[in-house]
Amino acid sequence: MKMKEIYETTVEQQLAPPSEELQTYIDQMSGALTNAGTINLPSQFILLVDRNPKVQAAMLFWIDEEGQYQFIGASPVSTGRAIGFEHFQTPTGVFAHTLANLDYRAEGSKNSKGIRGYGAKGRRVFDFGWQKAKKGWGDRQIADMRLQMHATDPDSLEKRLGSVQSKGCVRIPASLNVLFDRYGLLDADYDAALATGRKFWVLDKNRQDNAWAGRYMVVIDSDRQEKPEWAGISIRKQVKVQ
Repeated sequence: MKMKEIYETTVEQQLAPPSEELQTYIDQMSGALTNAGTINLPSQFILLVDRNPKVQAAMLFWIDEEGQYQFIGASPVSTGRAIGFEHFQTPTGVFAHTLANLDYRAEGSKNSKGIRGYGAKGRRVFDFGWQKAKKGWGDRQIADMRLQMHATDPDSLEKRLGSVQSKGCVRIPASLNVLFDRYGLLDADYDAALATGRKFWVLDKNRQDNAWAGRYMVVIDSDRQEKPEWAGISIRKQVKVQ
């Protein structure tokens, strides 16, 4: 089964950006990669996140051998609120998922408000390391924050995906978290290390081989002033999140 079909049949919350919108996003993503010096990429998966408050969406693409982008699927996310103590605005840029900051798994424990911040127990937390971001409190200057991509509380917060909610990380649907985890979509560095004999406890025991694993999450801000119709319509599919 191709990844587009897997996405369509296993990810619970999906968005359907029109083709003309997708091309605009591809151009913005390509520009961000070029500006970061990340060019001439081999075939791989790559994740684009639009942090714009009117959008709040993640889009998965595959780059083919000719450097063309193929759309796989899109889902609502929540990025950082730019106001509030210990809150950051999710930074824009190209962020590599490397072994310098090893992933871990959610414990499923609740905070004082009864919230499971990283989602249900066992959900993988993808760590993109320390990054510079704008603080939402005090002097509102640029400071260090730990950029992660993870699931969120399935009972109270997952239904809020599609709006700005997080402390700076990128929150994604639990079923999308499982997709990235099960198929190693951003695990190129882990795969390279596995090939040398290294082992990682964090990797899914049912993990599937993936010849096109990538390593990049690209975050942009589309500067939209109005919410596009497609971003407000989340297609919910009945899937079983494992």
